[in-house]
Amino acid sequence: MKTGAVDARDLIILTPSDKPAAEAARTKGARVNPASAALSEARALVLAVKPAMWREALTPLAGDLNPDAVVVSVMAGVAAADIGAVSGRPVARVMPTTAVAQGQGVAALWSADAGARETARGLFAAMADVVDLDLEALIDAATANAGSAPAFIHAFVQALARAGEAEGLPADAATRLARGALRSAGASVGTGETLEALIARIASPGGTTRAGLDAMAATGDLDRAAGAAVRAAVQRARSF
Repeated sequence: MKTGAVDARDLIILTPSDKPAAEAARTKGARVNPASAALSEARALVLAVKPAMWREALTPLAGDLNPDAVVVSVMAGVAAADIGAVSGRPVARVMPTTAVAQGQGVAALWSADAGARETARGLFAAMADVVDLDLEALIDAATANAGSAPAFIHAFVQALARAGEAEGLPADAATRLARGALRSAGASVGTGETLEALIARIASPGGTTRAGLDAMAATGDLDRAAGAAVRAAVQRARSF
């Protein structure tokens, strides 16, 4: 609804609990928890539930789906073949970041079915930079590299705030400054320049930024932390 890519009157929303977004959609014509027969009208079923609950959520719906519908999964660690076996429909897997809620996300996309891939792209392109993957196995790495990564970045910003406080800044000031730095970095990424160019723009030779970057490079802590976080997230995705 934020992007205008889908008319609210074309939405059928199935939710086990009251949600403000669903109620907002209802006021604009969406059908919330209608009779199961309504599913026969759906061209796509977006499956957005916790991975552990997907069979419980999908199995009762499969018999009511339109024969030409596709399933778009935004779940980590659940193979398309397993979803297809229950739904009997082509499956696309998408792993978006939470910034799709602001229309500024990124989403990894894979499907073995060209039609399902294009349906999923049409749903997400208006609110995310859609990155195509050649292999389903890469979805797990994409989950860690993008889907989970905003939390990793927020954790690093939190660590920066603590470091600023350790250098004498009041706690509130350190947090506000660190959050402001995150906003500045995000705004710069929107320019489309390479990450190397963005770093070089700030890190003047012999300056304070270069000193900090050199310190992180010397210990290797940044690369180790990033590598450990991504590996752990990939392993967890593969364990579902």
